Amino acid sequence: MNYWYEGNLNENENRREKNGVVYYIRGVRKVCGHSMERYGIHTHFVEEGESYIRLIQDYVLPLYEPGDVLSISEKVIAMCQENTVYMEDVKVGWTAKILSRFGHKTKSGIGVTEPHKLQLAINMCGAGRVFLAAIVGAFGKLIGRRGWFYKMLGVEVAGIDGFYAHSAFDVYHQMATLTPKHPDRVCERIEEKTGVPAMIVDANDIDVTILGTSCTLRDRGRDILAAYIQDNPAGQDDECTPFVLIRDIGESEPEKYIPKKAIPAE
Repeated sequence: MNYWYEGNLNENENRREKNGVVYYIRGVRKVCGHSMERYGIHTHFVEEGESYIRLIQDYVLPLYEPGDVLSISEKVIAMCQENTVYMEDVKVGWTAKILSRFGHKTKSGIGVTEPHKLQLAINMCGAGRVFLAAIVGAFGKLIGRRGWFYKMLGVEVAGIDGFYAHSAFDVYHQMATLTPKHPDRVCERIEEKTGVPAMIVDANDIDVTILGTSCTLRDRGRDILAAYIQDNPAGQDDECTPFVLIRDIGESEPEKYIPKKAIPAE
């Protein structure tokens, strides 16, 4: 994907409000001949233990139309599930301290250059497996292939999100969210309770991973679903747009949209 944006994506020119809900036009993507328009729905900062069903009822249903697809940030679901870890509870060992020095930091995040984050990976997978993944990842970089470290360790490690000293939200300076539990089951419950077909995504300015989907979306294929949000319309800053509503507008004229200038990521 390789998109990176300076600051918040919520441009005033793209701001709309309907039925008491604020949202931002995120433009159209052509996927398999369909014009998919995206709307980033603005919410309050979601705290641990909130109900994701209530959030969707309050913020998404006022805008939802039959046929829409809802993309949900994995971080919000993890917060609702209280699937989080605090820095003070992670005891960093010598392996994490040493290996973190060789991590690669990009504009999109600190990756495993943060020792606490790397220690979480070790706690999940074991030091031997993480060490091997680090060697394979380093070799991949030498031949121009990034991401092998996370591919070896899986979505649970790739989904560790937090411990960012530079985060716009203070809570993420000392806290990390983990990959949501039972993401398919969560999406199925969302559709059952609200009627909204949903997918839970781990998206950033480098890649998109579909973690879970409602049953009604599975025939589309995860590559197609990922293509809907390949440019990460939820944003990477303090947008507070964890819900992105995706609509097939057919031949209709899309909403006026002024895109933010993207900078190629390193």
